Amino acid sequence: ISICRDLPNIEVITFSVNGISDLEPLHQCQNLSELYLRKNNISSLDELFYLKALPRLRVLWLAENPCCGPDPHRYRMTVLRNLPSLQKLDNQAVTEEELSQALVDGVEITGPPARRSVENGWSELSACSAAGAAPEPASELLSCSLEDTNKTQEELDMKPVPRDKYSSFSPQETDCSHKRRNNVLNAILLLMKELDTEGLEIIQQTVARRLQAFQKKELQEE
Repeated sequence: ISICRDLPNIEVITFSVNGISDLEPLHQCQNLSELYLRKNNISSLDELFYLKALPRLRVLWLAENPCCGPDPHRYRMTVLRNLPSLQKLDNQAVTEEELSQALVDGVEITGPPARRSVENGWSELSACSAAGAAPEPASELLSCSLEDTNKTQEELDMKPVPRDKYSSFSPQETDCSHKRRNNVLNAILLLMKELDTEGLEIIQQTVARRLQAFQKKELQEE
């Protein structure tokens, strides 16, 4: 997510299901108001240290990360104690009572996390490429892929992608391949929010040319 260092004016970021463990690149995104980090590898709530300097952050989705731990109450109280300006955490509205209680039950984070080896990132990569790993059924991979993408669309308040749009996915594709496609799609949708009319028109023209090229290739193959 180092690209975020070059996007100081970005307002909404969706990095769900990406194997992310380090939030340091986000600390310069001063206009960030919504951050979606569901289902990543964030192991410590100390990573919140990098979000405390974001004055406009109002929505955070951090569920399904290792840092949430076995105690949901302690987790929520700690997040709210360190990010009291949040209006919604994990798709649940924040109340004044919770903010008051967080001062008692939450843990104050005063410094950045101690860095260790990038074990989680390596493990995820190895799991994708390890020889001899038993592949999941194609139907389960497609279901997971579609679910994750539609979850991201929901987070961005966009229309879910219909299942027939995934018909081009080959049953032989691996979980990593599905995940890469979804990550690219989500990144494009996210960055499009940064474009003005001229930029969107350029995207539209480029997409039209690409579609024509694909259609021409399909006709030649037939």
